[in-house]
Amino acid sequence: MTQTVAVLGTGKIGEALLSGMIRAGWRPADLLVTARRSERAEELRTRYGVESVTNAEAAKRADVLILAVKPQDMGRLLDELTSHLTADRLVISAAAGITTAFIEDRLAARTPVVRVMPNTPVLVDEGMSVISAGSHATIEHLATAEAIFGGVGKTLRVPESQQDAATALSGSGPAYFYFLVEAMTDAGILLGLPRAQAHDLIVQAAIGAAVMLRDSGEHPVKLREAVTSPAGTTISAIRELENHGVRAALIAALEAARDRSRELASGNG
Repeated sequence: MTQTVAVLGTGKIGEALLSGMIRAGWRPADLLVTARRSERAEELRTRYGVESVTNAEAAKRADVLILAVKPQDMGRLLDELTSHLTADRLVISAAAGITTAFIEDRLAARTPVVRVMPNTPVLVDEGMSVISAGSHATIEHLATAEAIFGGVGKTLRVPESQQDAATALSGSGPAYFYFLVEAMTDAGILLGLPRAQAHDLIVQAAIGAAVMLRDSGEHPVKLREAVTSPAGTTISAIRELENHGVRAALIAALEAARDRSRELASGNG
């Protein structure tokens, strides 16, 4: 890798990207980080061998800037960068709900911007990062974003108009599974299992089911039917899920998440 990349905002997601890039072959000498606290900067230097700089210095030196700050901090960060950043740099935003237009309007004309919505499994290299091009981003810019985020999971290109839907499914998606595991663990306790055993049974079932979905190429209906014997235990459970409207509740929940993402993107926080 010959480009210099700066990660601005090295919280959990920012650090996950940093470590993923190093594992993927980026040289620490080509990576810059920014941190608000000096002790955090020292921690990153010690752990990864990267250089810690100010936001202004990152804007001057880096070919690619990854903005991994919280959405509410984005405006202030862009104000810091705008007088130092030229239009030949690639800006990648990993802040939820921040549109490429919001960033483009605050930087030099024709600055290429790529919007990425990662989810928290990037922390264990199993993330899903949804990537969209801004008005001036090229195929090469998208490929650079994929090379960076591909180090911590899978990537998917979508038009920016689909980012809110992707946020509902993928960005928020892990929370739905945690909620389901929590509910199933409680059910296991109700059925007489110790909490630790119920948790282990459900987590391994979830891992196994996810791997089968990913690797088999089968439709989820077909995989579910393979577990569902006539007049058996599984179909009895499925009937109750349908009777309680679980499918409809999930669809409504995802619609609510999409609508909230739209509100955040429009500035209605």
